[in-house]
Amino acid sequence: MKVKIYHNSRCSKSRQTLDILKSKNCDIEIIEYLKTPMALKELKSVLNKLNYEPRDLIRKGEDIYKKENLSNTSLSNDFLMEKMILNPILIERPIVVFNDKAVIGRPPEKVLEII
Repeated sequence: MKVKIYHNSRCSKSRQTLDILKSKNCDIEIIEYLKTPMALKELKSVLNKLNYEPRDLIRKGEDIYKKENLSNTSLSNDFLMEKMILNPILIERPIVVFNDKAVIGRPPEKVLEII
């Protein structure tokens, strides 16, 4: 089974989620999304599989979130997605995608719901 993980190796939850995938002998595609940001089409696909709106996937504790006033509810989804692509640190992690489903690995065991 081919599983995709949007991974940040500096994040303990991301590392733990990756370890779970490895323990299940998954065929893993690791995407270091901070080094290789998502394209808009890819971000929209992930959001759709998560059944999330862009705001649901944003890390609200990041400095850029506060600096850019992204808590402003009048900001459009398109604007938020653009900010996420330009500043991938804003994207919650890890995201695991398998077939037409996706989940955030928080807690890491949540990945077991889709594999």
